[in-house]
Amino acid sequence: MATQRGHGQPARRIAPLVSAGVVGMVVLVVALTAAFGGFDKTTGGEVGVVRNGGWFDNNRVRQVIQPASGLTWTGLYSTTHKYPAQQRFYTITSDARRGDRTGVDVVNTPSGDGVDMGIEGTVYFTLNLDPTTMTTFDNKFGTRQFRGTDGTLRYAYDGDEGWSSFLDAIVRPVIDNDLRIQISGFRCAELVSSCALVQNGAQGTANVGTPPAAATGQNNNSNIAKVQDAVNSSLAKDLADMLGGAFFEDIKFNLARVTLPAAVQDAVNKAQAAYAAVSEAQARVAQAKADADANKTRQLGYNACSACAQIDIIKALPPGVTTYAPGAGAAVPLK
Repeated sequence: MATQRGHGQPARRIAPLVSAGVVGMVVLVVALTAAFGGFDKTTGGEVGVVRNGGWFDNNRVRQVIQPASGLTWTGLYSTTHKYPAQQRFYTITSDARRGDRTGVDVVNTPSGDGVDMGIEGTVYFTLNLDPTTMTTFDNKFGTRQFRGTDGTLRYAYDGDEGWSSFLDAIVRPVIDNDLRIQISGFRCAELVSSCALVQNGAQGTANVGTPPAAATGQNNNSNIAKVQDAVNSSLAKDLADMLGGAFFEDIKFNLARVTLPAAVQDAVNKAQAAYAAVSEAQARVAQAKADADANKTRQLGYNACSACAQIDIIKALPPGVTTYAPGAGAAVPLK
């Protein structure tokens, strides 16, 4: 019995050592994982906002990592919110393949005379990378989610989908409002000249054969440029006011196209076709009048020269006729 107790004592002493070793290995692995996970870096096209995340730490912004950084110590269990640092753009277009929203996306806003205008364009901008500004930006918009066009909630730093969801929810309403204000200062025909066709047609036109006067293409282009310049002047300030900070820089709006609603454009097409038909009819009337005047003048010549009339008759005979018989037994060989 004594021998058995002697063999059991070393086993009982080894068991705690093994357990301690396993625990130590687990602690070491966790520590190494946390240590290596405490480093991060950014690519050339992104900026990182680091937030504390330790077990006993707060969740405040720890630091901002500028674009194209080297490996940077961010602290144990910290998280990095990465935002686009290069120039970005937001496109509004009827081309379903190019817009930032799924499908056809056009800003519809009324002109000064109440016509619903379709506006297409692109806003170019860059994120303000100042550390203080980025800290404020992350506090305001990096701590909440935004619903995308597909109905999914995402953070602004969740890749391109998250960034687009943020722009749709926060930036797009400001763009829409600026365009609404600027477009309301112009009449429809001042932006799209063909709009005058249906507007004047509805009021009645004195001379139905003449298309109503409309603004020239040059004037339209000048007015579109005025809208674009006005949006460029107001958009930066409006975004800063609405978002609570100058988070965007180098903001530029390019107005690509102004369109009419489908029903109005259809009316314009019909009006243009109608004016074309009137013009064609007037051309035929003018031609008939000219022909009548020519015939009258020609007859006066024949009255003065009866032989001339016969000569013209002979010239008008179809090819292959060998004899001309004007009547009363007379015949004239032609060959």
